[in-house]
Amino acid sequence: MIEQFAQAIVRWRYLVVLATFGIILTAASGARFLGFDTDYRVFFSEGNPQLEAFDKLQDTYTKTDSILFMLIPEDGDVFDQETLALAHELTTEGWQLPYTTRVDSLANYQHTEADEDELVVEDLILEIEDLTPEKIAKVKRIALNEPLLKQRLISPEGHVTAVNVTVRLPQISPDETQILVAEARKLKAHYKEKYPNIDIKLTGMVMMSNAFAEAAMKDMSTLTPIMFLVVLITLAILLRSFSGTINTLLVIIMSIVSAMGIAGWLGAVITPPVANAPTIILTMAVADAVHLLVSMRQSMKHGMDKHTAIVESIRINFMPVLITSVTTAIGFLTMNFSDAPPFHTLGNVVAIGVMIAFVLSITFLPALAAILPMKVQANDEGETGNEIMDKVADFVLAKRKPFFWGTIILTMALVAAIPNNEINDNFVEYFDKTVDFRIASDYGNENLISVYNIEYSLSVKEEGGISEPAFLEGTERFANWLRTLPEVQHVNTITDTFKRLNKSMHADDIDWYKLPDDRELAAQYLLLYELSLPYGLDLNDQVDTKKSATRVVATFDNQSTQGMMKLERDIQAWLDKELPEIEVYGASPGLMFAHIGKRNVNSMIIGTSLALILISFILVVALRSRRFGVISLAPNLIPAALAFGIWGVAVGEIGMSLASAAGMTLGIVVDDTVHFLSKYLRARREKGYTPEQAVRYAFHTVGVALWVTTIVLVLGFGVLTFSTFKMNMDMGIMTAMTIAIALIVDFVFLPALLLKADKRPADQV
Repeated sequence: MIEQFAQAIVRWRYLVVLATFGIILTAASGARFLGFDTDYRVFFSEGNPQLEAFDKLQDTYTKTDSILFMLIPEDGDVFDQETLALAHELTTEGWQLPYTTRVDSLANYQHTEADEDELVVEDLILEIEDLTPEKIAKVKRIALNEPLLKQRLISPEGHVTAVNVTVRLPQISPDETQILVAEARKLKAHYKEKYPNIDIKLTGMVMMSNAFAEAAMKDMSTLTPIMFLVVLITLAILLRSFSGTINTLLVIIMSIVSAMGIAGWLGAVITPPVANAPTIILTMAVADAVHLLVSMRQSMKHGMDKHTAIVESIRINFMPVLITSVTTAIGFLTMNFSDAPPFHTLGNVVAIGVMIAFVLSITFLPALAAILPMKVQANDEGETGNEIMDKVADFVLAKRKPFFWGTIILTMALVAAIPNNEINDNFVEYFDKTVDFRIASDYGNENLISVYNIEYSLSVKEEGGISEPAFLEGTERFANWLRTLPEVQHVNTITDTFKRLNKSMHADDIDWYKLPDDRELAAQYLLLYELSLPYGLDLNDQVDTKKSATRVVATFDNQSTQGMMKLERDIQAWLDKELPEIEVYGASPGLMFAHIGKRNVNSMIIGTSLALILISFILVVALRSRRFGVISLAPNLIPAALAFGIWGVAVGEIGMSLASAAGMTLGIVVDDTVHFLSKYLRARREKGYTPEQAVRYAFHTVGVALWVTTIVLVLGFGVLTFSTFKMNMDMGIMTAMTIAIALIVDFVFLPALLLKADKRPADQV
């Protein structure tokens, strides 16, 4: 039946080529619907408990998505006319940025002081022209002693200050973040030109979201073209066939454009992980084409005419290529078990691309090969390659015992190192040190304030309850305890405002810098203060509308996943012990990323296990043998075990991308095993060869193809190591390493395993 199918492809080759182009163009047209999702929330699925807690907190108080403008004067002192003028101007202009709801800075900090019996509430810097040395000295004294400013908007040394622009994105268009960032950068460029002696750096969660989008766009615009070039050169060298190289490249291009087009039709969006899809499809599409072309050239080398060689190539490769395509697709579909939706899309798009590549490889590629001229010379690469593979086979057979036991011992040793891998998803470190967001965030962490925090909502049941002395005292104790933690940079709490108001209402007597001990008095202070605040600077960032809850924000040094989760546990333990009567919950993007790593590992263990079961079942059916299906498990599992063991020794950290890649690599490494075993079993069943002869036959017939595809796959995933986005880089390194190990295992361990396990006569295999 397969042979008849192959003959029909050759007979109707022109129609097949034309029909393929028509179908591919239709599918590819959906690419126009693809868009970018720049929100970091895209990494979290609906129902994620940390995301739900964060959304609840954001709905209760002012949203915390912001852009932080850090102002860094060359002379290291922000308390001069020029820097304060810039802070003042930028505070005013910050309101003109799209979606702005609040601007906080040294300039518009609402300072309170007593004027006889009145409470004066006004900007710390009223008019920049009136700033005398005496007034600057006063601004400096207040700023460096105010908890709401120090280590938040002004460094303790006074060498960095910041303007924080809070925004509320309507989340209607995916371009919102990019538009906002573009305007912020224009503002930065304008003031950098006006104040050349002051450096300006941009950080904050909005800049992080934009960094995700820019990483995706950069990878798509640079890495995919680089990979095309790498594949083109590699195929030209290894295949030594112009028509074969062009044919393969067409299969690759059509697989990519049709898969991305179908993704567009299905409503998918581009995120940093999804941006890898073209590069991954490119590498995966090569394998099927190479196997068919190598077999075709080998048949022609042995005297077949081109059309007969094409039919024979499809006949002997159809089932192995189908099996490998299905198992590879299953591997990528395991990404749907990931707790991060972008990996769902990545897995689905690549799975679609892999299956399209299979269909094109058994239809379009042989049809076009039948049309294009193909020359096979007497001393062609195929013969030379086969001779090398024959020598490899002899060497492996001669050293079978040391290879067998050496592989087992090495695997056991490296498996023991796998637990060294700790889960870590530090979102700042997702980005290379050359990325602007990373540069600014690292500087902010070292000199002003980090982007890592946990926001806690403390609430009582009754309206106005935050003015209750007992509640205020509990909140104050919580804030003060947080400040004792070595990781804490800053704590933002409403109790500091209450203490300042109490002092101001007592003629600025420092002895009254304490919490009011009367509920009604505290409520009056708060009401009086709120009535004095200008538009956009209300207390909604700290207090809910019913005055029944308040937000305490603890900002930490950049934290690893383990560090963040330990902090969460320690803080919760303190709250449970010290403030059991107060309802408290915490949330933040940092916590969301910390938890997703662990959640992702747990979900991917389930997904990978199911994939292993399904792939094993497919292999048993395809190979028509439970015994060989079981045998295939070892060379399929060992590469991943070795790779993760090496990673545990060399790196010791894994994130959500590596967890998601486990099932993917399983699907890929199966390919070499299937092709080797299929040729081995063909030799045993059809030719009656002994196990030793069958091993030599497998090396001779498929060794070159496995070598070529492995080189292309390693180079393909290796290109991802040049990504400035750590998720993509780690995935590239791990996958390339696993694929390389898989070839070595299939070349040195699988033959030894077959010789140990396959003792039956050929007619019983």
